[in-house]
Amino acid sequence: MITLCGFGVSNYYNKLKLVMLEKGIPFQEKLVYPWQRESFRQHSPLGKIPYIETEYGSLSESQVILDFLEERYPELPLYPTALFERAKCRELIQNLELNAEWVARRLYKESFFGGNVSEETKREAKERLMIGLQAVAQLAQFSPYIFGSVFTAADCVAYVHFVMIEHTTVKIYGRNMLEEFLPDVAAYMALMDLRPHIQTIMEDRQAALASFLALDVKYDG
Repeated sequence: MITLCGFGVSNYYNKLKLVMLEKGIPFQEKLVYPWQRESFRQHSPLGKIPYIETEYGSLSESQVILDFLEERYPELPLYPTALFERAKCRELIQNLELNAEWVARRLYKESFFGGNVSEETKREAKERLMIGLQAVAQLAQFSPYIFGSVFTAADCVAYVHFVMIEHTTVKIYGRNMLEEFLPDVAAYMALMDLRPHIQTIMEDRQAALASFLALDVKYDG
């Protein structure tokens, strides 16, 4: 059985959890906090979460894990079958993560964890996030799912990252940059909110967040 290691506040943890729920993969969860990294570097060389433990060994990096799960459990695919379409789906995922979420992540210290981010960082992140969201808008379809008429791995990625980006841009800039660059995103998120597995991860996320806040630990994201 797969063991998903991390904590439920992380969008990358929830990305993989959603993938496994949607694919019907049996798994269990192990609570691991990022500041405990010295205790799990044998599983994740850079001390990053999430990671998984499998019958073959451990595996880190969320996109590597997603692709492993897709190939290991092909019965319910979350990628298109056609080669080029699969590549386009991965292209969308890469832009969602590297050019949008990772940019917004520079602001999480202030938007989620009660710290402060410099004005220079806010300006730089804003400029880069605008470019990244434009790229996502060019690749996204919203018909009704982000990559077309069928739910795919890109939806597992988009939903959890959009939650974080929306909250962050409203908190830091006083504007919902998602809706500015992706006019169909509100209807998309409402559609996704109806999915039982998304309801599960969001309920679990709220519980995980409450437990995390009760620890009163300083964490930058």
